[in-house]
Amino acid sequence: MKKILIVLALIASVQVANAQGGVAGAKKALDAALEASQNAKKATKVATWTKLAETYLDAYNAPSANVWVGASENELKLAMGNDKPSSTENVVLGGEQYVKQVFSNKNLYFNSRGQLEFVDVTKPVVENALGKALEAYKKAYEIDTKATKTKEIADGIKSIVTKYTNEAYNAYTLGNLVAAERFFENAFSASAQKPSAAIDTSALYNAGFTAFSAENYGKAKVLFEQCLDYGYFAKDGEVYVKLADCVANLDTTATGKALQKDYLEKGFTKFPQSQGLLIGLINYYVTSGQDTERLFTLINDAKKNEPNNASLYYVEGNTRAQLGQYDEAVAAYEKCAQIDPNYEYGYIGEGLMFYKQAEELVEKAQNEMDDNKYMALVQQFEKALKSCIEPFEKAYSITKDETIKGSVAEYLKNAFYRFRDEDPKFMAGYEKYSKLVN
Repeated sequence: MKKILIVLALIASVQVANAQGGVAGAKKALDAALEASQNAKKATKVATWTKLAETYLDAYNAPSANVWVGASENELKLAMGNDKPSSTENVVLGGEQYVKQVFSNKNLYFNSRGQLEFVDVTKPVVENALGKALEAYKKAYEIDTKATKTKEIADGIKSIVTKYTNEAYNAYTLGNLVAAERFFENAFSASAQKPSAAIDTSALYNAGFTAFSAENYGKAKVLFEQCLDYGYFAKDGEVYVKLADCVANLDTTATGKALQKDYLEKGFTKFPQSQGLLIGLINYYVTSGQDTERLFTLINDAKKNEPNNASLYYVEGNTRAQLGQYDEAVAAYEKCAQIDPNYEYGYIGEGLMFYKQAEELVEKAQNEMDDNKYMALVQQFEKALKSCIEPFEKAYSITKDETIKGSVAEYLKNAFYRFRDEDPKFMAGYEKYSKLVN
């Protein structure tokens, strides 16, 4: 979410920098616009309400009128003149280091590059300025029967959506999940207002995501169900995963478990390659004690629809591996190559399965006090580690993705290192992949 936060903040900063007259000027203009809206004659004019909306937006912008996202501290010192911070401190937000400057009506957060990343207004000119601006635009649209200001009103509402979204990401970065959820939901509601009338499903999903993160599972469930109503599933059907998780936290009865299963199976039918849904289904069937063969029924149904889709066999391999059905997993992974010789993930899945087995075995060996059992575990470990080499090398030779090559080379370097003194070919492999990793 952080990357989107930065992008949206940059968009919003242009509007922030355009606010004129400062806080005092914004208050004065707003008082005048409010007075006009309460005049019976003026209240019948569209311009009165668009002006009121604009002055609310100016009031919203006023505390940050002389700052812009991306500016350096030195640039802002010049732009802000006598407006100096009362204190400065180093803070960590979302694992990132920031320098926080505290002012009378706002806090500025500078990233590790010394650039302003976002602004948190602590003393607004007027509370709920965005909501009040939206109401003014709605009134303008209502009385604009000749549609002379449709574009102006739509553009104004779009700017409110952007500001709400920007506020949501700021709140999320600050760790205020409740506020983030509220702002995302406001952004969604504003986007649906006429004449703009767009459905911002990303804002709706993010509202659900932040509600879920705040452990407000009931609210999150409602929002994610709305996502489904709008035909929005997020990447790899993540909405279904979140809905299943919501139900798991809300209802542990048989009814809740049935609904959880229903969400996961519906999602998997639509997104059979989703690892999130697959893991959710595996966990569900294993913990519920139900027949895990149902998983393979779902996978086989997907294969019938797409018999030449190698990734479905990769999904089967992952499922078999997680259930400890290693021979069947290998068969599924190798089927990938039969369908598509250039599909590297079957080989990667097989290599990872054996590598993880080796990791588990070495941990068991380290904790084994019996010498005979220890040596047996070491032999099993070495067998598993050697078994990962061939599929990893095939994956390395096939893939054109440099990132994948780097990851596979790291695994191969580690595997060959174990056996480097056993045979010259293992030393050659270790030296080869060490150079490639470096």
